[in-house]
Amino acid sequence: MAMAGSQHHRAAEPRPMSAEEKRVIFASSLGTVFEWYDFYLFGVMAGIIANSFFTALDPATRDIFTLLAFAAGFAVRPFGAIVFGRLGDLVGRKYTFLITILIMGLSTFLVAFLPTYKTWGIAAPIVLIALRLLQGLALGGEYGGAATYVAEHAPHGRRGAYTAWIQTTATVGLMLALMVILGTRLYVGEKEFADWGWRIPYAVSGILLAVSVWIRLKLSESPAFARMKSEGKTSKAPLTESFGQWSNLKIVILALLGGTAGQAVVWYTGQFYTLFFLQSFLKVDGPTANVLIAISLIIGTPFFLLFGSLSDRIGRKPIIMAGCLLAVLTYFPLFKALTLYANPKLAAAIQTSPVTVVAPPKNCGLILNLTGTAKFTTGCDLSRTYLSNSGVNYDLVEDASLQQGYVKVGDKQIPTYAANQPDAKDAKPRFEKEVREALNAAGYPAKADPIPMGSANWWMIILILTIMVIYVTMVYGPIAAMLVELFPTRIRYTSMSLPYHIGNGWFGGFLPAVSFSIVAAQGNIYSGLWYPIVIAAITFVVGTLFLKETKDVDIYKDD
Repeated sequence: MAMAGSQHHRAAEPRPMSAEEKRVIFASSLGTVFEWYDFYLFGVMAGIIANSFFTALDPATRDIFTLLAFAAGFAVRPFGAIVFGRLGDLVGRKYTFLITILIMGLSTFLVAFLPTYKTWGIAAPIVLIALRLLQGLALGGEYGGAATYVAEHAPHGRRGAYTAWIQTTATVGLMLALMVILGTRLYVGEKEFADWGWRIPYAVSGILLAVSVWIRLKLSESPAFARMKSEGKTSKAPLTESFGQWSNLKIVILALLGGTAGQAVVWYTGQFYTLFFLQSFLKVDGPTANVLIAISLIIGTPFFLLFGSLSDRIGRKPIIMAGCLLAVLTYFPLFKALTLYANPKLAAAIQTSPVTVVAPPKNCGLILNLTGTAKFTTGCDLSRTYLSNSGVNYDLVEDASLQQGYVKVGDKQIPTYAANQPDAKDAKPRFEKEVREALNAAGYPAKADPIPMGSANWWMIILILTIMVIYVTMVYGPIAAMLVELFPTRIRYTSMSLPYHIGNGWFGGFLPAVSFSIVAAQGNIYSGLWYPIVIAAITFVVGTLFLKETKDVDIYKDD
């Protein structure tokens, strides 16, 4: 045990970062940036993916299907965490996340050559989703390996600062994806980009894959794992020890409900749902939305390092809980302010000429159409579907005294129509024409006016988006160090990966699809925010009451 004791002493002793530790952080972070770049290309180009691979569906259902395809990669992340987490605890950290980057890179690169729906029909979205599933499996093993690897190289008292570099990689990967996409759009033009240029960012991933593999081949095994392996203390059954024993399973559950679930919804709201909200609901053009998000990410990224380092001094828990609480309290006013500055005409129209669907309750069902096969026949459902597809904010008022409903835009009332009425074929275009004319007369813009760079509105949008990115850095910056410190070395990779990827893969990854579906069903463009607010509130309560502080845990002690 002399070796263990001496290594423990060296690890716990405060000291500057060594050249080897800098190399480990750089190599792990850079490789992980490339993986996130691969994973987020799909989300950033959701609109183009929808038009290329889900052409047969109506616009609202097309958006939902595209977001569900995006979320499919998240759905399998916990399974990747189990498979690769077990492998990482059995054979080592280094080779496990070398495998994950190969799977991720190849599955992304192949999208560049995938035929669209027009060429392959239904086979195109099926293959696309299969590649997304492979990406999700790979990412399920990547994060736990990278975070564990860096943390096990870090000295005691500096794990928050060291692992914060890994925490920047998701944002930097997203930012890199945004910048490559924007550069490609500007170079080839919008029409060509929508036609074939969107494939270029996927093809670039082949270069990134080669660089990432070269970098990771140069890494050595983590010292904590190497020590345990030399002493014969590695786990023989990491899955059983992690999830088959209540003493560890209860920590896994607390890490999920009291940490990663809230962290995930704050992360995806601040960095993904904002982009979708700007484009789909506020009608901001894609390049402008990408630039605005990219600038807010550039401004906000250093805060990952700030809050990671701060967590070494005041603790992981208070910073993460504060980020969740701020999100709960401020999301509604922040998104309403975003509407005001990104599309002032829309904000004014919603205020002065609200749109209301008034109909008998028996005619109003659930208009959520996740399968794309639902058929709506009543005036209430048909009118709400049309408004949802048009991205129009509306309220529903049920009036049992009515036989036929109507859509009210300001003071104007447009009678609805039913699919089974004799003149339904003519009634549909007539209804839609009258609604469009009423919306135009009430000042509802078809798209947002250009936002001049450097204008007051431009700066206010940047400020609002940056505030939400800072919330992201608060919940995400310290989370890797906390997860590493919650579990013993012999089962750390497996134990921390599962709650992280259930939180981020399921609670976070499904956020855009769930939130958009809520908006489609309810009509109010802000109603989708209830999903992240409720989850973040649960995490704040559970984490505050039950999750322990971990900053002083010595991960080098004998397990």
